[in-house]
Amino acid sequence: MDSLITAAARALAAGDPLRALDRVALRDDAPALALRGIAMAQIGDLDRARTLLRRAARAFGPREAVARARCVVAEAEIALVSRDLGWTAKALDTAQATLEAHGDRLNAAHARYLEIRRLLLIGHIDAAERRLAELNPAPLPPASRTVHELVTAGIGMRRLRTRAARAALTRAERVAQHARIPSLTAEVESAFEVLNTPAARLVANGGERPLLLEEVEQLLTSKALIVDACRLVVREENNVVSLARRPVLFALARALAEAWPDDVPRETLIARAFRLKLSDESHRARLRVEMGRLRTALQPLARVRATRRGFVLTPHHAQEVLVLARPVEEKHASVLAFLADGESWSTSALALALGTSQRTVQRALVALAADGKVQSWGRGRARRWMTPPMPGFTTTLLLPGPVPVD
Repeated sequence: MDSLITAAARALAAGDPLRALDRVALRDDAPALALRGIAMAQIGDLDRARTLLRRAARAFGPREAVARARCVVAEAEIALVSRDLGWTAKALDTAQATLEAHGDRLNAAHARYLEIRRLLLIGHIDAAERRLAELNPAPLPPASRTVHELVTAGIGMRRLRTRAARAALTRAERVAQHARIPSLTAEVESAFEVLNTPAARLVANGGERPLLLEEVEQLLTSKALIVDACRLVVREENNVVSLARRPVLFALARALAEAWPDDVPRETLIARAFRLKLSDESHRARLRVEMGRLRTALQPLARVRATRRGFVLTPHHAQEVLVLARPVEEKHASVLAFLADGESWSTSALALALGTSQRTVQRALVALAADGKVQSWGRGRARRWMTPPMPGFTTTLLLPGPVPVD
């Protein structure tokens, strides 16, 4: 490797893409193309970066398997940053195995971290945690150790282990100072902001107040009966009843919880659950059926009793009933929660992360765009959607994971 390639590689490792481009901007050999691609990615021109990396992978000879594998890893990182989550893990696994076989443990570990971050982004937390446990960050350089701690913190936040998450971010901040890469430092600071931004609202006794993630964790360990509108479950300590696939029942449970200890009129329940302003005997009959189903679903936690004017929720053991809601609620809040990170998303990536169909996501984006809440650029398969970060808006930390298909 000649001196210019070496100097460019060192500049990229230090997070200085402009200095790297000064060395290789006019060269078209395979190593230069690869370094130019990485530099363009660091600058933010992801489409150009992807093109250069693919050219580099084709330019490397058949005996340069390690170089081609590094190009695959770099392209996977670009896909992650650009929220192109549909890329197959098989190519990255093959590249990681090639790097391991040839002794390039640093880039092999980087490939593994990319896959873990993708799993975390799409809500596969169990798989991400298992793969992270297989990695030992001790022999890695500061930049990789920072990434390890960021992933650890991300898992901790989604598991509502905020003390462990804050400790991991503290370690990440300390290691990032040694790495001296501004983008890593900024990512650590952004993660700290998540811990210090309201993640939910507590609704009780006719009032509400914002909750930090640490307060949410404390609330979920209390002995109260909680109707969790973030994850669409009803819980009391370790007993959890999921209503994620039963929206009518959840709407009824939430209405009863918000009014507790009072009952809720039948007309109010019909309006909340069925979205009907007027009610007749057929609606009342349907309400009785749905209330019977809710009574069966919540049997381990509470009773649902009929009163003269409506229905009331009575916990078996809990002394109070609370509602945990998102900071901002609207029809397509889950889509906005992902777009609120400020990155550009494709509809296929949003569908994968939300565990729903691409057509459903497209309809939601069209509705949000009509209200001026999101914007798109590009056409066809290259179309991306984004929105500026919305202060106080819900993060994805408390959203339910993709619902399994029967």
